[in-house]
Amino acid sequence: MSGILRFDLDEYLRRIGWEGEPRADLATLRSVHLAHLRGIPFENLDALRRIAPSLDPADLMAKLVHSRRGGYCYEHNTLFAGALEALGFKVTRLGARVVVGADRIESRPRTHMALLVEAPGDPQPYLADVGFGAIGALLEPVPLTAGVGFRDAERRHRLVHAPHDGPLQLWMLQAHDRVKDAWADQYAFTLEPFEQPDFEVVNWHIGTNPRSPFTRRVYVQSVTVERHLLLHGRLLTETRVDGEIVEREVTGEAEARRLLDEEFGIDVPEGMTLLPR
Repeated sequence: MSGILRFDLDEYLRRIGWEGEPRADLATLRSVHLAHLRGIPFENLDALRRIAPSLDPADLMAKLVHSRRGGYCYEHNTLFAGALEALGFKVTRLGARVVVGADRIESRPRTHMALLVEAPGDPQPYLADVGFGAIGALLEPVPLTAGVGFRDAERRHRLVHAPHDGPLQLWMLQAHDRVKDAWADQYAFTLEPFEQPDFEVVNWHIGTNPRSPFTRRVYVQSVTVERHLLLHGRLLTETRVDGEIVEREVTGEAEARRLLDEEFGIDVPEGMTLLPR
């Protein structure tokens, strides 16, 4: 409850550029979700320095709202959950297994955070997620309904039931690959509620473990109406809204710092090196 009490909704909405009458309804949920994704970048600069970022609400406001910084999934979705609760939504935190590139679901731990959101008077719950740092991420929340494709802004997603031996139904988020004209698995989850201490533990693991994908090379992304821009190590990838992909190698530290400043809206911490020498 303390996180809700300390949440400055006006400052958050100003940061993401959202204007309107705040209500706990579907239209607000969709538009705030999209504005958050386009307003705050995804980045791993703390983890790259082997620092587990704080998930305290006040620290998240200072970093993601009051500074030119972003964060990764636990930061984004913890902040977003606080905003939704301040708006009057009911939010359940979920743990998910990212399966992009995996040979099977069980080969990945539940290291991703997603949200199940319910609006007052609306019997339909929605999957929301502003912290999935990938081209297959949701732009807007989708109904928790199996087997139906949904268009969320410029992307298409669907939820399906995945084979599973456990006692709870396993859901899979899939994104439509425009080039291959096929559905691609993104992450799997059950509706078991996760609590903040659960994410504190996994946040420390992902932010400090030398084998974590986020401690080894820079990973930043931004989303606009026209494109998805990703810097992963030295590779800069621009995926345009029509599906065209343009890649190039970043030449060095000076260019990487310029890109973070001008293209991603991120201030690099003093003394930090982005690219290995």
